[in-house]
Amino acid sequence: MLQVERLDVAYGDVQVLWDVSFHVDANEFVVLVGANGAGKSTLMKTISGLIRPKGGAIRFENVRLDQLQPYEIINYGLSHIPEGRQLFPEMSVLENLEMGALKAQAKAKRKETLEWVFELFPRLKERRHQMAGTLSGGEQQMCAIARGLMSLPRMVLFDEPSLGLSPRLTQEIFRLVQEIHHKGMTILMVEQNVKQTLAICDRAYVLENGRIVMEGTGRALLEDERVKEAYLGI
Repeated sequence: MLQVERLDVAYGDVQVLWDVSFHVDANEFVVLVGANGAGKSTLMKTISGLIRPKGGAIRFENVRLDQLQPYEIINYGLSHIPEGRQLFPEMSVLENLEMGALKAQAKAKRKETLEWVFELFPRLKERRHQMAGTLSGGEQQMCAIARGLMSLPRMVLFDEPSLGLSPRLTQEIFRLVQEIHHKGMTILMVEQNVKQTLAICDRAYVLENGRIVMEGTGRALLEDERVKEAYLGI
C-alpha cells in the first residue's frame, strides 16, 4: 500500500534521513521506533508532503506522493495525525472535526462519519461544543485522532500519539488505535513507547540516526537483545 524507496531528506545542508526504504501492506499495523532525533517525525512529514525529499520516492498504491501537495495526498486516502495534536484551540471540538472533512467525498458523508467518531470517542461527543484548547491532554489527542478519521482515510499516520500523556491515558490511546486498526484501517505509527507498540503491531522498523537498522515482527524485535538493551533498558 505504501512504499518508501531510498529516501534522503535534509534541512538545508543538514541531512536527516539517509537511504530509508520500507513498506506497509494493506491492513497492516506497522511501527517505526527510535530515539529522539532519529528522524521519525521528519519521515512522517515527508510522507504527508509537508517536507520535500532530497532524493528517493514515496508511493501510495503506485501514486508518487513525493510529487504532490499535502492537500492532494489527503484526497488519495492518507491522513496524518501530527505530533503535538495541532488542533485549532479557539474552535470547538465539533468545528475541529468538521475541518477534517473538507475534501468532497468526506464532506458528503460528514454526518455519518461524525456519528462514527462520536461512537469511538464518547467523551468528545460530551464536549463537542467546548473549545479544543480547554480540553485535557488526552482529550486533545482523541480530538486530533478523530479529526484525522473525518477525512475517511484508508491509511493513518500516527506521530507520537502518547506524547505527554499519563500511563493510564497512554493505555487508552493505544486501545483506541488498536480498535481503529481492527475496523480495517491500515496504520503506520511513530512512537517512543517501544515496549507497548512492539507488543501490539504486526511489523516494526528501527530508525537510528536517520537510517533503518532493523526490521521484523513486533514480537521478534521485543525479544531481540539489541532492542532490549537500547530501548527497553534490559
